[in-house]
Amino acid sequence: MAEFRPLFGSYLLSTIGDELARVALTVLVFQRTQSTLLSAITFAISYLPWIVGGPVLAALADRLPRHRVLIASDVARAVLVAGMALPGMPLALLLALLLLVSLCSPPFEAARSALMADVLEGDRYAVATSLTGISTQIAQLVGFLLGGALLVQFSPSACLLLNAATFAVSAVWLTLRLQRRPAPADTAGEVATLWRDTASGVRLVASAPRLLAIVGVLWVAALFVNAPEGIATPLALQLQGTTAATGVLLAAGPAGTVLGGVVVGRFCPPHVRERLLAPLVALSLGGVLLAGLVPVWLGTGAGALGLVLALLFLAGIGGACSIPLNVAFVQAVPSAYRGRAFGVAAAGLAGVQGLGAVLAGLGAEALRPSTVVALSGGIGLVAVVVPLLGLRRTRPRSDGGDTAHVAPAPDPGGPSTS
Repeated sequence: MAEFRPLFGSYLLSTIGDELARVALTVLVFQRTQSTLLSAITFAISYLPWIVGGPVLAALADRLPRHRVLIASDVARAVLVAGMALPGMPLALLLALLLLVSLCSPPFEAARSALMADVLEGDRYAVATSLTGISTQIAQLVGFLLGGALLVQFSPSACLLLNAATFAVSAVWLTLRLQRRPAPADTAGEVATLWRDTASGVRLVASAPRLLAIVGVLWVAALFVNAPEGIATPLALQLQGTTAATGVLLAAGPAGTVLGGVVVGRFCPPHVRERLLAPLVALSLGGVLLAGLVPVWLGTGAGALGLVLALLFLAGIGGACSIPLNVAFVQAVPSAYRGRAFGVAAAGLAGVQGLGAVLAGLGAEALRPSTVVALSGGIGLVAVVVPLLGLRRTRPRSDGGDTAHVAPAPDPGGPSTS
């Protein structure tokens, strides 16, 4: 548990700093260009590294000592963000530095996730996953609110310097408190390459039906649940005639996820969490569907907005399905391959989140925002049935206790044994 504290605390510190910097950069770019498109691109750049290089960069967490990957990523981000804060930084160079900062996230997140599974055993990992998920939602809200508050008194460059400081503190904390471990990957007898490791991560996920079902549920749910975030502003305009409600519409889901994470992660034993997976997924997508139908029942106004917020909050509670999915994923992946497998899952997750927002925006060009929200929930409920059935078919046999025996995943370097 001693190593969990720096892993957990440094992650929260970096998350708060990231969201603070995201607000600052969005404002900074808009102030310079008066372009909402460039401002939106700046906000969305964090998805790009996961989509393009996530599996490749995440494989570093299996090829190098994980504590070194964590510390080096934070040091690099501290230096790069400090450079972004320099006055008069050309816009093109600013965006290039932002991309480089984002490229440090895949190896950091893969190493942190893999090391968490090494540090914590049994149900402690599930509880820690719940705590991390809950705290992440809170940290994101704090970062956004803090960024908005600081920009009233200080310049965007000052906010970026504060973000650089969070990475520096995180690197020092990890250096002082993490145990030194060797690289987990066994490359004896072969000249392993980063690309080979990346390909093995893709093969591992693709060749194991259970892993494929797990990431299928995760990706489909994320695609349709997160899609309405891309049209929060036009939805607020439809419901209230003003964009003032945009922030609370975006906050409703994360607030629900906090509550769901506490209940599912802290108070539900492992076998109950597993049984709750399908109902939680249904609640998440069903809440989005019903939220989109509210204007049909109540029209617009304060009452409609309140009900939409309540339903999005319920959808957020359903987001606690990520806890049993995360536990199942870790159980099904050998320790030496967790970094690269996590990279594949996270890259797909970032891709579908970005795709969902884009598709929702395109849909809102022709349909009312509430209609797009309803379609997101309805189509998602239908689409998620197939991976949920696959997950049920590949459920490992139980020995009668709370924790099921997990068959080892196939070696990604060889043929599938599934």
